[in-house]
Amino acid sequence: MRHRIFAIASGISIIGVTAVDLLVVPIVPIASALEQSGGEQGIQARRLQAPPYNLTGKNIFIGQVELSRPSKFGVDKSVNRLVRLDRVFVKPFSVFFRDNRATPNRNTDNHSHQVAAVMIGTNKRHRGIAPNANLLSTAYSMRRRDGQPEAAIAAQHIARQNNGDVRAINFSFGEPLDEDPRPQAKLDGNALLTLCIDWLATQYNTLPVIAGNQGKGGIPIPTDQYNGITVGFTRSVQGEYRQLDRGNFIDEPYIDRNGNGRYDLGEYFTDLNKDKRWTEGVESPVNGRRSLSLLAPGNDIMLPDLRSKFTSVSGSSFAAPHVVGTIALLQEYADRQIARGKWQLDARRHEVTKAVLLNSADKIADRGDGKALGMSKTILDAQGNTWLDSEAYKDRQIPLSLRLGTGQLNAFRALQQLQAGQQSPGNVNALGWDFNFVNQGQYREYVLTESLQADSFVALTLTWDRLVVLNDKNNNRKFDLGESFRDRGVNNLDLYLMRSQDNDIANSVWSSVSKIDNTEHIFIKVPTAGKYKLRVVFNSPTANESLQRYAIAWWTAPAK
Repeated sequence: MRHRIFAIASGISIIGVTAVDLLVVPIVPIASALEQSGGEQGIQARRLQAPPYNLTGKNIFIGQVELSRPSKFGVDKSVNRLVRLDRVFVKPFSVFFRDNRATPNRNTDNHSHQVAAVMIGTNKRHRGIAPNANLLSTAYSMRRRDGQPEAAIAAQHIARQNNGDVRAINFSFGEPLDEDPRPQAKLDGNALLTLCIDWLATQYNTLPVIAGNQGKGGIPIPTDQYNGITVGFTRSVQGEYRQLDRGNFIDEPYIDRNGNGRYDLGEYFTDLNKDKRWTEGVESPVNGRRSLSLLAPGNDIMLPDLRSKFTSVSGSSFAAPHVVGTIALLQEYADRQIARGKWQLDARRHEVTKAVLLNSADKIADRGDGKALGMSKTILDAQGNTWLDSEAYKDRQIPLSLRLGTGQLNAFRALQQLQAGQQSPGNVNALGWDFNFVNQGQYREYVLTESLQADSFVALTLTWDRLVVLNDKNNNRKFDLGESFRDRGVNNLDLYLMRSQDNDIANSVWSSVSKIDNTEHIFIKVPTAGKYKLRVVFNSPTANESLQRYAIAWWTAPAK
């Protein structure tokens, strides 16, 4: 993730990059790390690019917002004179500066170019995740004082392109709290840019994807968003991307080596406000809320710079575009199904995409009996612990692991989750998803028609939007400089796994009942073979509207 600081790497001055993103090695290995991160060693996106799927993101529009932008042949002539035409590996569909056309030869940098390469890179040995997607990229920063308002203008401009049909937007940058103009600013979801991103998600049905490492400035704005996905990054262990990289800084505030309950000299600690303790709302979101949703590969990725020279880079900046590229592949598949008359437009909903990605993430490698739902990898945190060791596995009020979110992105499993198709409340198959609504004080039930294996895992994810409204002074239905947003809150939905014969939620097998999140997630073993059901409950009182739209995805292991 990029922050608005100054750093030096390999003798080159770079504006707005953290040390985490500056692990640059100008040597191309025999095997491409991008091929690995997108392949079986990583997120398995290459399986979707190959027959019989042949998914490349064709005709899908995705976005990118950063301080700078990638270069584009035909616009940035001074850049393209440096390379042969057959070595232009990053080809954005359109480039902008904020909400205007890009100025030729201005506002380009290696970081944004390399982030774009993860999504749409066309080099045969270093292919992007969605090489045929249409990338719309905008830069927002020209001066040191440019910040959240300008970034919000740029993000809105991207969301409005293609007649408002941009399926996901990548944000590989962040604003430190000490630059937020609010007095005693905290990571409470109320920064201007954070509010804008949540508003854009609902207003334009686009899924924001936020690079989530703290770097050296604390968890930056807008990682405390609600309606998108915040992404951490993993590193390769024995040839597979499956362990949280320590560069995320999303672990505990320090490693208490001597067990005395306080920070001592020599212990690992990122203390943003230098008070020698972990401060809620500064080093983490308020109220104990977890903002990290998903992990993706981000360490030692070989990517082309502006001169088409491949270098190795690391950071969540390069994990987030793995997610955006995967979204383009899933959306291409959804569009095929819609065009054939098999699916409805609900398959395009950002809430559905979010639920599908989170629910299909890898946590624990399946042993071959299907009880771990065919997951391909066991994902570890920086200390070597799995999701089963996390607080989210043990506490019904914590849906996401602080360190692991719901696990690591698996593009192939995400397609399997999506392929199962939409299924309405009532009797449903062992695998599926739905986009629906529930009224305040009521519930919806999904009854699994097949009995489940004893000791098999169940993965369930429920997502819905926080409601943010624009204080639109001139009534033009657009955010303008000087305007603001208002948080109308998050309605409280809960998710229950129950035996099919039970009606009292007090008898539920497990539940996800966070009071502060707009995501509920369950990953638990069923105690006995039998039939089960899922219940979505809209609790009183309402935070905003009395009808709440939601997406739900489920994955279970039926008895053989």
